[in-house]
Amino acid sequence: MSFTVLTAEFSHESNTFSRCPADYAAFTDRGINLGEDAIAARGKANTPIAGFLDIGRPAGWRVIHAISAAAQPSGPVTRDAFDRIAGVIVETAKAHADKIDGVLLGLHGAMVTEFCEDGEGELLERVRAVLGPDVPIGITLDPHANVTRKMTELANIVVSYKTYPHVDVRETGKLAAGIMQRTLKGDIRPVTLRAGRPMLEEVNGGRTDIGPMVERIAKAKAYEKEAGVFAVSVNGGFGNADIHEAGPTVLVTCEGQREKHQAFAEALVDDMWQRRFDMVTPFLSVENAVAEAKSYVASSGPLIIADYADNPGGGGYGDATGLLKGMIGADLKDACFGPMVDPEVAAELRKGKPGSTVSVRLGGKVDAELGGGPLELTGTLVRVSDGDYVGDGPMMGGLQASWGPCAVLRVGDIEILVTTIRAQMTDLQQFRAFGIDPAAKRVVGLKSMQHFRAAFEPIAGKVIVCDSGALCTPDLSKLPYRRVRRPIFPLDK
Repeated sequence: MSFTVLTAEFSHESNTFSRCPADYAAFTDRGINLGEDAIAARGKANTPIAGFLDIGRPAGWRVIHAISAAAQPSGPVTRDAFDRIAGVIVETAKAHADKIDGVLLGLHGAMVTEFCEDGEGELLERVRAVLGPDVPIGITLDPHANVTRKMTELANIVVSYKTYPHVDVRETGKLAAGIMQRTLKGDIRPVTLRAGRPMLEEVNGGRTDIGPMVERIAKAKAYEKEAGVFAVSVNGGFGNADIHEAGPTVLVTCEGQREKHQAFAEALVDDMWQRRFDMVTPFLSVENAVAEAKSYVASSGPLIIADYADNPGGGGYGDATGLLKGMIGADLKDACFGPMVDPEVAAELRKGKPGSTVSVRLGGKVDAELGGGPLELTGTLVRVSDGDYVGDGPMMGGLQASWGPCAVLRVGDIEILVTTIRAQMTDLQQFRAFGIDPAAKRVVGLKSMQHFRAAFEPIAGKVIVCDSGALCTPDLSKLPYRRVRRPIFPLDK
């Protein structure tokens, strides 16, 4: 028997402290693809839809793919953008309502909209209103999800990625789809249980390469082998979303023995609470990071300095200048830096001639109080580009993306990638496509918290992380929370 499954991808991580809302243009910047076009663009990469198809094709599903849409993390999603994108999913559900046997959605889990705190819960509610309570719904989530009770009530199957950097997105889609196939055949009837604690996020931001999350993920995988357990998801949460239900959760998608499975979830999330002070990432000041770069000898690869606080992947503006200013002030040799998100300067440089000397007022324009104001710089224009590239690393391999109009500016001995579109550094091609080879440099400054590690650690001699004081500072006590439930850690010691 073959089944008809509605699929879609709709993803946004909403930093409610950002001044930049996720409007419809923000989604078109990163890419909106409909139906078969989305499958052609994304169906063979590290994506949820690729994982859904890995199960659906051999099982003979008729897959109706509505839309794939994502925007860079930023402020809340506007009503217009949400209604338009969610509307495609809902209208597709309506058009095929009598034929749909199941639904699989690739979501994020930390979407906040202008009009509600729980974007995923709102979407699930709209889909349920069309298809009713009995059609099974499965969703995949980023482990930085703030999983609400509504999400687990409305979705039968909830599965989060188990890696950060997220190199298992496709694998997670495959796991969710496998559970869906067993559900459609009538072999199982899954529900998802949830456990949480009063904290904004796991103390190490959910890192899975080192620290206590390694052990938790191992326990989750072991418990998935238990009878009646289909998936265990360990979510570090996203503390930059000022919503009532922000924070870490553990989910068990299962059937039967609810008390046993709930107890397992409670024990695992309690471990996050008990170890809430066990921080494994040392954050350097910009001054200390630059001092280390000044004396660094590249024996086995470059020194990578990640500006954690200006991570566009967490809603940072990507235009904080603190680290770049320090690197230029120290007159670092054989270095590169990127991205510096500045659409005005990118447009200005695009008109210039490579080889010419140019003067610009770079960065620090969205909020000069966070991470440093604009830099007055004179340098050499090295290259201009439309910004398109194709990733080749563990996270982005095969996916087309763009920085928008961009340029490479050399100031002293530092090559600076100036971009229009905000994105974090996750792939070597984000430098290499524009003539910068990070592996050949002595020092590489980049903007990212953790995802950069998948592609950049293999070429690095050493990796250090700094807090430039920008919007995504790891010191959450600096942010003006109003909506989170109180008391909550670390705001209330």
